[in-house]
Amino acid sequence: MNNIIFVDHSDLQMSINVLEQYLPENTLPFLKKWFGDYTIHIRITKGRNSKLGDYRKLQDKSHQITVNSTLDRQLFFFVLTHELAHMLAFEKFSNRISAHGKEWKDTFREMLLESIDIYTNDLRPIILRFLKNPKANFMASPELVRYFHIKDSDENFVFIEDLLTNDKFIYRGDNYEILEKKKKLYLCINLNNSKKYMFRPLAKVERL
Repeated sequence: MNNIIFVDHSDLQMSINVLEQYLPENTLPFLKKWFGDYTIHIRITKGRNSKLGDYRKLQDKSHQITVNSTLDRQLFFFVLTHELAHMLAFEKFSNRISAHGKEWKDTFREMLLESIDIYTNDLRPIILRFLKNPKANFMASPELVRYFHIKDSDENFVFIEDLLTNDKFIYRGDNYEILEKKKKLYLCINLNNSKKYMFRPLAKVERL
């Protein structure tokens, strides 16, 4: 699947109606506001392991957003919001800002808060924690990854809590071994320098 939805102000309702099949209920008022008068090409793509969506401004000053077609409806809306935040931040603050800098984070945070009621009761607290410091890469948000059961493109990467005592793993280039679990943290030894470190259960590591 590689559908292209052309969004412009003159045909906004029809464009949004096409999008509805991928979205949760009651998202249309937010999209109408965020789309505004911008011309946007939204491409609904096949599932990609490397990314869930992306944004770029085209040479004719219109905007292109891609989102994976295989996403859960709530995640599709979350990713679409992420990419629209790029567009709105660049339009407001200029292309000289950092792609995932403060301007984008503030814009994305405001959009998530504005639309928080779209998400189910069990997902809202996770998003509220996420928006304290929005991450550029979805895979760097363990709670969201676990909620939506998104697999990393490299199956060797796991959370510490998925490993057992004495299991070995790589973290930031060093080899470690899990010694024991202490309350909610994991005591591990760095096999390169013999120093001990505490890891949070949702630390993402490469299994050895």
